[in-house]
Amino acid sequence: MVELMLHPANLPFTASLGLMLCISVMEGVGTLVGFGISEFLDSLLPDVDASVDLDAPDVDASGFTRFMGWLQVRGVPFLILLVVFLTFFGLLGLGIQSVAGRVTGAYLPSVVASVVALAGTLPLVKVFGRTCGRFLPKDETEVISEKSYIGKVAHITLGRAKVSSPAQAKLKDRFGTTHYLMVEPDVEGQVLEQGDAVLIVEQKGPVFRAILNTCEELEE
Repeated sequence: MVELMLHPANLPFTASLGLMLCISVMEGVGTLVGFGISEFLDSLLPDVDASVDLDAPDVDASGFTRFMGWLQVRGVPFLILLVVFLTFFGLLGLGIQSVAGRVTGAYLPSVVASVVALAGTLPLVKVFGRTCGRFLPKDETEVISEKSYIGKVAHITLGRAKVSSPAQAKLKDRFGTTHYLMVEPDVEGQVLEQGDAVLIVEQKGPVFRAILNTCEELEE
């Protein structure tokens, strides 16, 4: 085993396991002194709403954000997934090299073995993240983006809204919190009267554009 781990072709996997142990020790020490590495790493990651489908074509997300979402980073602390990744990568790589050594009498080049191990590790991390995320408590925030107002129904509460002359409207989000915003008609010549139910369709700076909502059942 020692020869397997110290062989130059296997150093990426040995280093991965060593880094995993170092991170675990640092997190333990950091917890004792009041500094959590996990929280620090999570703060560096893009803030993505877990309810958003990152694969949707109209979602504005970078490739890195989509990749993090695919790995279930939104549902599980990143440090946990990092430790799991390093563990799977190290153990899987050493396993591949052990089999290669027994079958062919020689280890695979480290680059080849690393690519194979990486290909097997990423799906395992995804499955782990998805499974683990189901059991971890969810911290649901009541802070929502103004972009989430689009597609919601609001009610004119003050004034008459015309194009370039907005009026005040109120809207309730999914948490039951009331938000006040300025809206104007999206249709030239249309007037939105006080008490009208309107559908928010677009945001133009601080003003939202809306159309008269004619649906019988209003969506809150």
